[in-house]
Amino acid sequence: MTAPPKKLIIAIDGPVGSGKSTLARRVAEMLGYVYVDTGAMYRALALKAVRQKIAPDAADALVTLAHDTRIDLRAEEGGQRVFLDGEDVTMEIRTPEVSQAASKIAVNPGVRQVLVAEQRRAGQQGGVVMEGRDIGSVVFPDAGLKIFLTASPEVRAERRWREHEQKGDAIDLKTTLEEIRERDRRDLERTTSPLVRARDAVVVDSTAMEPEEAARLVVMLANGNATASKAT
Repeated sequence: MTAPPKKLIIAIDGPVGSGKSTLARRVAEMLGYVYVDTGAMYRALALKAVRQKIAPDAADALVTLAHDTRIDLRAEEGGQRVFLDGEDVTMEIRTPEVSQAASKIAVNPGVRQVLVAEQRRAGQQGGVVMEGRDIGSVVFPDAGLKIFLTASPEVRAERRWREHEQKGDAIDLKTTLEEIRERDRRDLERTTSPLVRARDAVVVDSTAMEPEEAARLVVMLANGNATASKAT
């Protein structure tokens, strides 16, 4: 009997609004893998910090908060649910306020150390699709497949704007584009785990690509890598 292909760790990195979550969810579904949204972990911690009125630059307080916080990502029918200390906060972590707070908290080295350890535990057995901004470069540098997903700032801003519009959030497209560019600058310039493309990552530009097309491409690459890994 032929053994099944080895289950990989698939790392999907890229800037905000590039479609990482949509791609990761679809790839996980197509391969029967577990989807791990690492950004949701930072958002959940940011939500707790906002609730407790802890400033994004209060470094020591945030590290203490991270150690004292339990964040669970559960795959349920209809998608992943995010639990913060047992509370379902799946919707609450997607507000613009929490998004901005999360991007600032994510530059804290101590916070990243705590959450990266959790991410490694979640994916160490393989068979996972993990997305974020430093998965292939920091969290899993030996991942079986690394994808760097990108798109133009204008397209990413429009996607983010439409996402909030569908939720009934009144945000301005021009302001969203400015926030996207500021977020890019912050992610690229941070000293701890900056947004970089791993040298062995496959670049996928989704500017003019439909989500399903991108997902099929990644699944094809994953199947090829899994077969090659099994052969060696």
